[in-house]
Amino acid sequence: MAYELSEQKKIGIGLVGFGIAFTFLGVLLFFDRGLIALGNLFFLSGVVLLLGVKSTLKLFTNRQNYKGSLPFIVGLFLIFVRWPIAGIIIEIYGVIVLFSGFWPSVKAFLYNIPVVGWFLQYPFLLLDRLRRSFG
Repeated sequence: MAYELSEQKKIGIGLVGFGIAFTFLGVLLFFDRGLIALGNLFFLSGVVLLLGVKSTLKLFTNRQNYKGSLPFIVGLFLIFVRWPIAGIIIEIYGVIVLFSGFWPSVKAFLYNIPVVGWFLQYPFLLLDRLRRSFG
């Protein structure tokens, strides 16, 4: 397998998943500040476990990444001071900009997952089969 996962990385992936799920649930429940903050803590701890402390600090403090890390930290601060709507919007922008360099690796990893990879590689084939079956 191209991607060997240690136990620490598996836990990190789980924490990132819990972070995304709690943040999504917090947004669905009318921007519940507690769930969004808990989701942010899970997400950050998962990133630290995936990348390591040194690499995470390097990611957030690298001069080229200030465009993403500054909005992420400002959004996190706004969530903690009870401005969850503005905070989550700014934070999502920061996450997209900050982690945009990881998308090719994530894409390659998702393509290697048996069922998910098939859906990602052949969306038009799937749509064509659905169209034929429903006439």
